[in-house]
Parts: sequence; structure tokens; C-alpha cells
Amino acid sequence: MSETYDVVIIGGGPGGYNCAIRCGQLGLKVACIETAETLGGTCLNVGCIPSKALLHATELYESAQGNFEAMGMSATVKADIPKMIAAKAKTVAGLTQGIEFLFKKNKVDHIRGFGKITGPGKVEVDGKDIRAKNIVIATGSEVASLPFIDIDEKRVVSSTGALELTKVPGKMIVIGGGVIGLELGSVWRRLGAEVSVIEYLPTILPGMDAEVQKQALRTFKKQKMKFELSRKVTALDTSGKTIKVSTEAADGGKPKELEADAVLVCIGRRPYTDGLGLESVGITPNARGFIETNHFKAAENIYAIGDCTPGPMLAHKAEDEGTAVAEIIAGQAGHVNYDVIPGVVYTYPEVAAVGKTEEELKEAGVPYKKGKFPFTANSRSRCNHQTDGFVKILAHAETDEILGAHMIGAHVGDLIAEVCLAMEFKASSEDIARTCHAHPTITEAVRQAAMDVENWAMQM
Repeated sequence: MSETYDVVIIGGGPGGYNCAIRCGQLGLKVACIETAETLGGTCLNVGCIPSKALLHATELYESAQGNFEAMGMSATVKADIPKMIAAKAKTVAGLTQGIEFLFKKNKVDHIRGFGKITGPGKVEVDGKDIRAKNIVIATGSEVASLPFIDIDEKRVVSSTGALELTKVPGKMIVIGGGVIGLELGSVWRRLGAEVSVIEYLPTILPGMDAEVQKQALRTFKKQKMKFELSRKVTALDTSGKTIKVSTEAADGGKPKELEADAVLVCIGRRPYTDGLGLESVGITPNARGFIETNHFKAAENIYAIGDCTPGPMLAHKAEDEGTAVAEIIAGQAGHVNYDVIPGVVYTYPEVAAVGKTEEELKEAGVPYKKGKFPFTANSRSRCNHQTDGFVKILAHAETDEILGAHMIGAHVGDLIAEVCLAMEFKASSEDIARTCHAHPTITEAVRQAAMDVENWAMQM
């Protein structure tokens, strides 16, 4: 007789493992099925965590090379790429082992294998049947590509392969000017590669605030990244010593050929739903492959969370959804506020955003006012020689409720949390403006931007 669980989760990424741990904390009998050797999904194994390890290491490397002299120091540094990759792998291993520990601590059964739904309350794992009162689909996403591109993870790489290169390519072409392309492109640019970014749209960071997009483009160009905007890739020729990348203008005109030693394909990700047996329980993914849900429910006693569902493909969104679903199954009131999901780009400088952009507010006809404060006027930023960028806060013109915030600068990935908390509690810009912030800190830039909503910021 097959074993019966209160909850069976298919997928051990951020959504799945957080859901499993919360189920265990709530006293539910739970199993988490993961096909990969380690838990953590894309984020922990080949995404968020390893990329941040390399971003941090290369940022320190570049700072030692170029910024120390301005602060009265000198240093000779050399990058050891294999050691850098090994240090990244050690960080990943420690964190994946940490999830294993939390599973044991909270009595979560970790089942290795490929999980497939075979009917209501039934999951098969490599031939073994498991019964479940509730099923949670948390299968995440996979790299998207173009039909004429063969990703070999050696010369033509996805984000996965870009984290494993053992030598710096002379020239790297990045296809896609979104978050992943800019982050990983900046890693190899700092290490000495000549990086060119090809983006189909007329701007980088699609969907972000227009002022942030413009500032980011100017800043990255100053860092000697090259950009081919409003262009599309039409072919890749890998037969020669270098890779020839054929492009044309997005409107179909003016072809242009570029050459590179490595090509990084970052045109997005697609939901992973193939082979899950969704048809056996009446679930049909939408035209883009996502599983549609109603308050996380995809069918009776079946839930779906994370990248395989519509919405931003962000690990922290999946984590919140996993926790909420666990609580709902346990009879509690699980909830996710989708208006307060921050997004961060971990380039240098960082980019962070939450809530509505100016463009979205204008399109919706929402009356708003804005405050903006540059890091050049922040005392701590000047001490740190980190003055690029600004903080912008948007508030409702009548109620002063904060509707969004958009930042570019050093450490803004941490600064955005203050605004998220304020928005969660429906705070006004004046609430932040009248909250005492320690001096001198870069957090004061958030306060000053809030003060500027009513034109009383203290700036030169």
C-alpha cells in the first residue's frame, strides 16, 4: 500500500522547500519531491546565490583595481578564476546542506526523483506511487532560448554555463538586456571581457521605471559595456574560431554582424510544466505555459506556486506563496500582497523597485506626486565614494499613500525593504519623512526622497 501524506510538493526550489518546511512546522505530514541531486532549485544551485557570489567577488576585485587609489590606498590584485568558481560552489554547497538540515528538523520527507501526477491525490515518483491529500506544484522555470541557437554551455552559454566559465573570454556578447544578462555580463566585464549587450527593445531593464533605465544605461556605458538596442539576433555561426552573431534592426532593417568568443543567452525563462501529468487532473497551462490559479488553487486540492504560475519570476515571490499555501492547507489565512513584491538587479550600482512606476500611474490615470534624492547629496555615499544614482518615491497626490519606489545606487537592494514595509502598512510618504534615520547612513536618502515629495528635502 502506498504511503499517504497530508501534502506532497513537487519541486524543491524556493517555493517548494519553504512550503515543505512551513507544512512541517504546522504539524502536517509532508514530502518534497526533487529530481535534482540537491535541494534549492535554480535559485540556489545555478541562479540567485552563485551569481551573487561572483558579483560580490568581482566587485571587490574591480574596486581594488580602480577605487582604492582615490581613498589613499594601493594594491596589486590578481583574479584566480578557478578559485573564484570553487568559492562560489562552496557557498552553494553549504546552503543546500542547510535545507537538508531544515527538512530533517521539521520532519519533511525528501524524495529524490521525478514527480508526476497520475490522478486526484496520486503522485508517481519513478514508478513508486504516493498518496496525497493535497498536492503543491512548485516546479519552477527553465532557460528560454531561440530556435536557431544551440546552447552548448561552453561557447554559447545560458546563465548556468556563465557561472562555470574557467577563463575570461576576450569578447562576450549578451543576448538580452534584462536582469540576468546585465548581472552576468557585468561579472565577466569586471574580469576583463569586452561585453556587448544586444536588446530587442529600445531600452535595457524592460518594465522598470524610465528614469532608472536611462541612468542605468548611462552608468553601464561609463563602465565600458557596449549596447546594441532595438536589435534582434537572427543567426549564430559557431563553425569558426569566433562566433559570428547576425543581427538586424528590430523593425527589420539594417543588418549588422558581431563577433565574440562567448555568447550568453539571456532572453528570459519559461515555466517548467512538461511531463507533470497535469491532464490527469484537468489542468491545462495557458498559452505561455503557465498554470493559472485562483488563490493558489489550480484544481481541487492541487495548488501551484512560483515560476510555473503567472507573475514575476522571483525567488522571494515563490517563498511567500509557498508559506501562504502551507498555511491555507493547515486551515489558516495564508496571504501574499502582490502589490509589494520588490525587484532587485545586483549590478553595480544596484537597481531596486517596488510598486508602480510613473509610467504605470500615468497610464492608469492615478494622480501622484514624487520625491527624488541623489546619492551625490548623501553624506555616507560621499564618504564611501559611491555617489551614482538616486532614490525616487511615488505617493498618491490626495492621500499621500506610497504607491512605489525606484532606486539605483550602491546597496539599494537593502534600502528597498524600508519602503516595502511602509507600503505593507499603507504608510504615507510623510510617515517615512518624519521617521528619524541614523546619520550618516545611506538610508537617509530614502527619508530625503520622502521629504522631497512635499519639497522639503535637505539637498544642495
